[in-house]
Amino acid sequence: MKKTFFKIVAPAAGILAALVLASCDNSENNMMDTPSQRTITFENIVTPKDFVQSGNFQGTGTAPVILPGQSVSIKFSAGKTQALMLATMYGASKDWFFASQQPGIKLFDMNGNAITGDVSSSVLLWDNGTKDNMTGQPESKPIMQVSNVNASQLMKLNLAYNDVTSEFTLTITNTSGGTANETPFSPGVWAVSNYNGSQLLNSAPFFTPNALSNPEITDIAQMGNIDKMKLKLNANTGIMTGLSPAIVVVYHGDKNPIYELGKSDSGMGLKEIAQSGNVTKLQNSLKALSNVKAVYIAGNAPVTPGNKVMAAFTADPGDKIAYATMFGFSNDWFYANEQSIEANAKGDLTSKTTLFDSGTGIDQYPGAGNHQALFGGTPQPENMNISKVGSQYPVPAVQNVIKVTVN
Repeated sequence: MKKTFFKIVAPAAGILAALVLASCDNSENNMMDTPSQRTITFENIVTPKDFVQSGNFQGTGTAPVILPGQSVSIKFSAGKTQALMLATMYGASKDWFFASQQPGIKLFDMNGNAITGDVSSSVLLWDNGTKDNMTGQPESKPIMQVSNVNASQLMKLNLAYNDVTSEFTLTITNTSGGTANETPFSPGVWAVSNYNGSQLLNSAPFFTPNALSNPEITDIAQMGNIDKMKLKLNANTGIMTGLSPAIVVVYHGDKNPIYELGKSDSGMGLKEIAQSGNVTKLQNSLKALSNVKAVYIAGNAPVTPGNKVMAAFTADPGDKIAYATMFGFSNDWFYANEQSIEANAKGDLTSKTTLFDSGTGIDQYPGAGNHQALFGGTPQPENMNISKVGSQYPVPAVQNVIKVTVN
């Protein structure tokens, strides 16, 4: 699994501006004690997972199978480049299973428009190669497509899409009744691969065509048992993110100059950081404030998992610092210090850091929302007060994503 460049789309001017070390001096403090020099570090410590979302489906009757004529629906989120992978047993077989093409059902066209309606042609029927189709005796052959059965005549797939939430609804209908291949479908599994800004983290979910099978897909193909696959998916599903270059402010007084919890965005540039990682506007706005002594930028590019950025700053006794960086795989979220921090503080400041919603863009599932900068989109506007990000999405705890230290 490759974990390469994580992209946060931002204007080129914003990236160039991140190289600038800007400050504004306040002459009133020139007579104070010798300024202290510190280095603040922002480290992305999130653990990338193969899948951003996953789940399972089954029939609604006494038995969990999906019988001919029955339907079941699943909901999931996705952005451009992402796809939906699913798998369920062809029940009237020794080891056949339905699965979508690699890397999954295509969800957006070349123009970035959501694909809706009948997508049945995306599903194929596969022979797992672990049992003889006639005798049921064990065998060891690579997974191959079943060539003489048209899977789309047995299973109908229909997609609906909500652009505001970037959420799809897939309805799976068993249409095999009355055909020569009438069959129930077993409970099934589904997943959406994580996208890191340049590629999917898993481009061949569940199995590899023309290769030997694995225990998880074998249990589905032979018995319709999804337990092993569910465990594997649960262990490999999670929200991840890049971080933007961080803005660091040295100031005096009691009011954090970057944001005010419970108040709407001031229009100084926090929105641009929270939506696209662009620090330029906020940097310039902060420099003009009377209580701000200096403004620094840590980094000049997105901070990918396992990487860090730093900024050296100078402060006088009594000064305070504040900082902010974008939660890159969101519509309008940012990390910032919730608690006031004295500029002479040293050590780990992560516990003082909180994930906030700027209230300027409608939220979508992190890392799976088509209006997010990750996918080249623009958040749909909203006008809400700045608030802490709640529990609507399973976002990792702050200390599992970002580490902030001062030395």
